[in-house]
Amino acid sequence: MSAFWIPKRGVTLHVTLNNLPLYGRCIETYEGNKLQVKDGVIYINDKPSEYYTFKYDYYWMMGDNRDRSLDSRYWGFVPEDHIVGSPMFILVSLDAERSLTESGKIRWDRILKDPNPDKTAGNKKGWD
Repeated sequence: MSAFWIPKRGVTLHVTLNNLPLYGRCIETYEGNKLQVKDGVIYINDKPSEYYTFKYDYYWMMGDNRDRSLDSRYWGFVPEDHIVGSPMFILVSLDAERSLTESGKIRWDRILKDPNPDKTAGNKKGWD
């Protein structure tokens, strides 16, 4: 499987029949456009379209039980306005570049820290 791109507000995507299954739900369901394919041509709001500019930021949400979670692998990208919570702190942080027995695998400096310091700097709600 090749890498995929996560849609961002204001960024334009070249829409093709190959990537439409991945991005079509964002374009139609979350952004409120009429999306159709007729005779191999993609129509957005009844106009033939090769490009689409996203209105929202999206996220790839991963469940905590990777083998049995219904997450973005099941329902696709999640628009920012659908996210109702935020992590309070980092419980475990591992360096993917190091083996489990190698020194520095566990990133101790991140444990119990705020995972979103830029978003919570002026909005503290009980966690310091």
